[in-house]
Amino acid sequence: MNGDSNRIRILTVDDHPLLRAGIAGLIADEPDMVLVAEAETGRGAIEQFRRHRPDVTLMDLQMPDMDGFGALEAIRAQEPDARIVMLTTYPGDAQVVRALKAGACGYLLKSALRKELLSTIRAVHAGRKALSPEVTYEVAEHVGEESLSPMEIRVLQMVADGNSNKEIAAKLTVSEEAVKGQVRNILSKLGANDRTHAAVLGLKRGIII
Repeated sequence: MNGDSNRIRILTVDDHPLLRAGIAGLIADEPDMVLVAEAETGRGAIEQFRRHRPDVTLMDLQMPDMDGFGALEAIRAQEPDARIVMLTTYPGDAQVVRALKAGACGYLLKSALRKELLSTIRAVHAGRKALSPEVTYEVAEHVGEESLSPMEIRVLQMVADGNSNKEIAAKLTVSEEAVKGQVRNILSKLGANDRTHAAVLGLKRGIII
């Protein structure tokens, strides 16, 4: 993985060796790209970025020690102009918006890597944003909708974990009526029929995990 100043220098970060190998194979055939480093954890990504200063970083969203968001924010704190593409299995709009607000230049579904990876790398290197079509659709579908507050997200996560209103109230040290009010707001904002439906929508959209 020798660098070349005439080529796009790439760091790939993912805890699955097979996916990293697949990306490496795609990049190896491109005369204008070179893979300069790999990492399998968020902390490893920060270290490898500091060492190699790649032009484009491909960052997995879900990793065991530090997720992609944490690594993205840490790298951007070091290098505000870092060009980072988030890789994920899920197209949920909440995750996409969070990534873009944190400074990601692209958001790519792993299922679309073979078809979209190379064009995404080139677009991001050229200074453009790049999103998978499915991701763009998810974001567009919910543009203008009122976002859940941090407390509502916390309550929704606890609902998804199987807690009753009474249990949530006890854990948050608030009244059960306050929790019911939060749940009503959540149902309204998500357009959900009931608590279970709200939890499903929250997971699908990446509001909770």
